[in-house]
Amino acid sequence: MKIQEIIQVLEQLAHPSLQENYDNARLITGNKNWFCKGIMCSLDVTEAVVEEVKKNKCNLIIAHHPIIFNGLKKITGDNYVEKTIIAAIKNNIAIYAIHTNLDNVLTGVNKKIADKLELINLKTILPKQNIVQKLFTFVPINYAEKLRTALFNAGAGNIGNYSECSFNSNGSGTFKANNAAKPFIGNKEKRHTEDEIKIEIIFPFWIKNQVVKTLIENHPYEEPAFDIITLNNTFHHVGSGVIGELLKPLDEKTFLKKLKKAFNLQVIKHTNFLQKTIKKVAVCGGAGSFLINNAIAAGADIFITADIKYHEFFDANEQILIADIGHYESEQYTTELLIDYLQKNFPNFAVLKSKVNTNPVNYFL
Repeated sequence: MKIQEIIQVLEQLAHPSLQENYDNARLITGNKNWFCKGIMCSLDVTEAVVEEVKKNKCNLIIAHHPIIFNGLKKITGDNYVEKTIIAAIKNNIAIYAIHTNLDNVLTGVNKKIADKLELINLKTILPKQNIVQKLFTFVPINYAEKLRTALFNAGAGNIGNYSECSFNSNGSGTFKANNAAKPFIGNKEKRHTEDEIKIEIIFPFWIKNQVVKTLIENHPYEEPAFDIITLNNTFHHVGSGVIGELLKPLDEKTFLKKLKKAFNLQVIKHTNFLQKTIKKVAVCGGAGSFLINNAIAAGADIFITADIKYHEFFDANEQILIADIGHYESEQYTTELLIDYLQKNFPNFAVLKSKVNTNPVNYFL
């Protein structure tokens, strides 16, 4: 199996186009046409992880955090990034990062956090817009079902928990083929009227080329007519953070004990207790201070995230309990998410979890 086949499956989970503009989620080292000998998943990539991969005779690292965020002007081994890249290249090890694109899907990093806390009724805190596009096309009635099915198989027509969604309306189309045309229906140089079905179907923007290719290949007309527009609708399955509910409300201290146990925490930094019951819980893996006001607006009783600065704790404004559990700690189960997903899609292929603790932060207790 080639590395490209694995990448294609990962992009079905979280397409690279969903990453933030500062990010570098992609294949960072190696060649997508290499045959994959084995996969190791890790939160970060360090020299120690590369050495571990080498010892386990794997040649693909799938990491959450990219080892390279910005362009490198030199690779001389002066820092851990350059040393890691040199080690990976020297040992023919590919590195693939799946970062903020995995943060931004409802089935990604934040859902894993929510699952560990046994939250239900999950929703995105800050959904993204301009994610969905809509195709309008017109096809003879007898060919509508074939075209619809092909478009569904190409990935169009999915809305939340529903698939094969479309709207269809009947009408009449007219056209006149010139002498150079090869009309499927009608005669050259004579206007033709055909009973047609107008098909409307949505799809995520990153499969646009695939949808258009499918349309052209499966439409009977030589020149199929179609329109594509971008919708301003909020897409609730893509965005930042997740909010959910506890099955049973807990007081603040009891919930923090639950949080501490679920994430094996030594310490939790938090704002003042508000003497209120915890029912709605907002989470954001990694640095999530930008979502504090959104979590408040969503009615969350507590916001769990990491990398909160001193002055940002004041933004709680006695409306919400903020809990900073640490960057590594908040995302530690991402490797578990990736392994489960890959094993489900490649049940007969070796997928290992790195045993290297890459957390650079320590606590003196």
